[in-house]
Amino acid sequence: MTPIRKLIYSMGVSLDGFIAGPDGAIDWAAPDEELHRFHNMQAREVGAQLYGRRMWEAMAPWQTASERPSAGEPTLEFAAIWRDTPKVVFSRTLEQVEGPLVTLVRGGAAEEVTRLKEQPGGDLAVGGAGLAATMIERGLVDEYRLFVSPVVLGGGTPYLPALTRGIDLELLETRTFGSRVVYLRYRAV
Repeated sequence: MTPIRKLIYSMGVSLDGFIAGPDGAIDWAAPDEELHRFHNMQAREVGAQLYGRRMWEAMAPWQTASERPSAGEPTLEFAAIWRDTPKVVFSRTLEQVEGPLVTLVRGGAAEEVTRLKEQPGGDLAVGGAGLAATMIERGLVDEYRLFVSPVVLGGGTPYLPALTRGIDLELLETRTFGSRVVYLRYRAV
């Protein structure tokens, strides 16, 4: 029997639980070189990236990041990793998506993720609060990876959706970076 791939939800988050501020700003979560290298290490381990429309639109510029001469080494490294990783975009409004290794799924996100989890390959990473909320509500997220920044935003886009029932978690790993960002890795039990 083939082992089930894990679905991982990983995002930068403020101390008060938001992934973007009230105005949508995420500049407070920009990684320094140490944290960027850690993100790159984790990205190498992912078998596929799963995005909703908005997160896809935010990530699509990584397709050409290597063409920017001013990009630093960790940025160029991430761009190469990202380009070489299969991506699945879930959207009912997009007609098409362009780029290497990109597939558009127009409906049935939970069903498609369930199918993907049963296929062989590396773990799956869900990006963006909207798609992640759907997966959390369906009990499909296996790991939560939070990069908690020492900032309070007071509102914005929450990391977690409002739930009708709680989720029991087991702490698997913690790490504090020089930038004072704290990494927390939990497994759903």
